[in-house]
Order: sequence, then structure tokens, then C-alpha cells
Amino acid sequence: MTDALAVDVLLGNPDVRIIVCCGSGGVGKTTTAAALGVRAAAQGRRVVVLTIDPARRLAQAMGLPELDNVPRRVADVGADGGSLDAMMLDMKRTFDDVVIAAASPDKAKQILENPFYAALSSSFAGTQEYMAMEKLGQLHAEAEKTGSYDLIVVDTPPSRSALDFLDAPKRLSSFLDGRLIRFLAAPARGPLKLLSSGMGFVTSALTKVLGAQVLTDVQTFMSALDTTFGGFRERAERTYRLLQESRTAFLVVAAPEPDALREASFFVDRLRRDAMPLAGLVLNRVALPLAPALSAERSLSAAESLEESGQHPEAAAVLRLHGERMRLAAREHRLADRFASAHPGVPVARVPALPSDVHDLAGLRDIGDRLAS
Repeated sequence: MTDALAVDVLLGNPDVRIIVCCGSGGVGKTTTAAALGVRAAAQGRRVVVLTIDPARRLAQAMGLPELDNVPRRVADVGADGGSLDAMMLDMKRTFDDVVIAAASPDKAKQILENPFYAALSSSFAGTQEYMAMEKLGQLHAEAEKTGSYDLIVVDTPPSRSALDFLDAPKRLSSFLDGRLIRFLAAPARGPLKLLSSGMGFVTSALTKVLGAQVLTDVQTFMSALDTTFGGFRERAERTYRLLQESRTAFLVVAAPEPDALREASFFVDRLRRDAMPLAGLVLNRVALPLAPALSAERSLSAAESLEESGQHPEAAAVLRLHGERMRLAAREHRLADRFASAHPGVPVARVPALPSDVHDLAGLRDIGDRLAS
């Protein structure tokens, strides 16, 4: 039998300073992260929840008018000195802050005003995940310095793959360190003279493909970024090492569906391979029938008899609904058992499916209760 995930023990452990909620998109990571933050604050922790969810459900649920790159205090949450702040990653602003901190004022101005930088910082694949790592590093450094927080809860980006969060720093570094980009970053004698007159044919070809102005923007950006690039890689590696420490705990969040559990399985394997601390699995939206003693077969058979007789249509509808729910629960149970067989020893917290979305603090507290029960 799979062990139950001791959520309150995890939240109450002062040595755990970072909880990362990860998994594929649409499985309830944002709600889980928010509910964990609310429950941890009630236990006396000073918590900040960092979400990267573009839908603004978290702000609404926490009673805030909006969330942005600055932590905002959530009212009426916390006990025994506990508190809860929440924020939403602003990818462009975080990238801007990194450039401003790493470069001289003149160099930063040159980068921030560059058209190629504007495109890279707002739409390049992997930038959101990379900036999530940057922001996590910033929050941790601030918490260590000022004591403002003793727990950071991270809701990872709604990526196509759950692994993008861990791979993004390496991908962005590879892009910025690629041969073509480094070639474009080489010192130029004039806007389009690359390395030497012997490379003129390369310049001419690139100009035809990219256009003269685009090529100039790329060259200018890379030349300006060259002096600050080492900081990008260093910080990414430092945050990556932080994720491997015992003060970090990963919670893999999934729904009882084949695709979501397959992603969860990949992520568990990756965490173990990279020696990252896995706390357990949160299985959201689990079907829990109210009368499990009544089997699906008996319920559906009784419903069919009532429907054929034309008597008690309401009872027939309830019996059919129960039978279908029992079948769904059995299917989900088989999927969960398959995951447990592939990953023995991973504790699981099961959260029942709710009739509606969470939209306020009371709903988040309810989710927290269900996580810990």
C-alpha cells in the first residue's frame, strides 16, 4: 500500500525552505501551491507563493486586486507570527532586473533598448522557465539576508512538459553560447563587418536571410550582453544546486489521468537522476464515491431496472451516476497503482474532485485540509 504524504509534517519542518510544485499543465499546480501557502502560514510560517500561471485565479482566490513581480500581503492569513505574501512572475521585468543588476547603467540601457532583446525577453522559448529560476534565486537570497520569509512555495510554469522548468537554464545558456550567436557577438569594425573582410560572404548571406537591421540588432545585443553573460550561467547553476539541497522539497502534482501520470513519472525519474529531494505526489481531482460499498455493477443494474419500469426516475438517475462514478474511481485506482508500482516509496496525497473551482480563501483552506487529511 502506498504511504500517505504527511503534508503538515512537511510544512511544519523549519529546515524545509523551498517547496516546488511541478507537473504538466492543467493538473492544479497553482491551486495546490496557494493552498500549501495558506496552510503553512496558519502553522506560523512566513510564506511567499510565487506563481507563473498567466490566468489570474490566484489573485482572485486570495482576495488581491492583482499580482505582479512584487510580493503582496494576503490579509487574514497566518497565525502565531505566520504570514502569506503572493506574487506572479513578470518575465520581462525579471529579465530587465537581471540586466540592470549585472551591467553598468550605459550597458544596461543599450541592452534594454535593443529590439532583439525585446523579442528574446518576451517570447523566446524557455525564457519564462529560466526567469522563474532567476526569481526563485532572488527570493531565496533576499530571505536569507533579511529573514523576510522562511518558506518559498513555487508554482512552476504551465509548460508543455514538466521537465522544461529544469531544462530551461541549460537551453537558454546553449542558445546564448551557440556558435552563430558567439560569432555575431565578435567585435565588429562597423555595423556589418564581422571578424574580417574574409568573412564578408557570411555577412552578406546573413543579411539576405535576416535583413540588415535585424542582423545589426543581434550583433549589438550580443556585443553588449557579452560582458554580463557569465552572471546568467553562474546564477542558474547556483539555483540549480539550491534545488538539490535538503532544504528544498519537490511535490509532483498530477491528475488521475494517463497523460498527467506519465508526465509525473518522467519527472520523478528526472528528480531521482539529478539527486533532487522528492517529497511525494499530489493526486488532484480524485473521484471518491459517497457509497463505496455499493458496487458499480449493482448500482447500474438497479438503475436499468428502474428505467425499464419507468418508476422512480430520480433514484434511477442517482444510481446510474453512482455506478459511473464507481467505474471512474476504479479506473483512476488502477492508474495510481501502476504509478506506485513503477515508483515504490513515493508518498501520495489524494485530493477529491470538487464540484466547482476554488475562488476564495475558504476554498484554499478546504484544499489544504484535504491535502493534509
